Amino acid sequence: MRDNSSPNKIVIFQKLKRQVEKCQRCPLHKTTKKIVFGEGPINAKMMIIGEAAGRMESLQGRPFIGPAGKFLDKLLNLGGVNRKNVFITSILKCRPTIDDRNRKPKKEEIEACLPWLRKQIEIINPKYFILLGEVAFSVFFPGEKLSKFRGRWIEKKGKFYFPTYHPAAGLRFPKIKKILEKDLKKLKNIL
Repeated sequence: MRDNSSPNKIVIFQKLKRQVEKCQRCPLHKTTKKIVFGEGPINAKMMIIGEAAGRMESLQGRPFIGPAGKFLDKLLNLGGVNRKNVFITSILKCRPTIDDRNRKPKKEEIEACLPWLRKQIEIINPKYFILLGEVAFSVFFPGEKLSKFRGRWIEKKGKFYFPTYHPAAGLRFPKIKKILEKDLKKLKNIL
């Protein structure tokens, strides 16, 4: 997909990325290898939002490139979505760890990083959002349970949200893997 973004939009987005790379709003900047800003066209109609960077993502500074990312690619193919046409990012731009293992983001980390995601959304202005996992879902729908809305589109203020499980959960649990495959097939013909 050719990026037909205005030069001004590109400059604004690059400036935002540099700001995120220098972020020290929470202690995670001290332990992450590289920030994971996100990637994809800045005029994408669809944004995929996960929880946080994993080990591979933190090492390379790219979203969803580890085992969960490879599974996400397969899921996107099932839904007829080309990864090159979507912007992929996460709630946290740094990797949250405990003893070098991934852990769930803390509330204060989410609050510190959320302004960056909001600015990305403002600049890209996608119409469709795929929310991967409970953390991503709860940011957009606080107080709601993912299980109640998973696998269906939700309209909110002219935007459309599709919450489902995180691909990493699908790698651990065969039942969730099948649910993810079923869910992502529903994306056909969106883009």
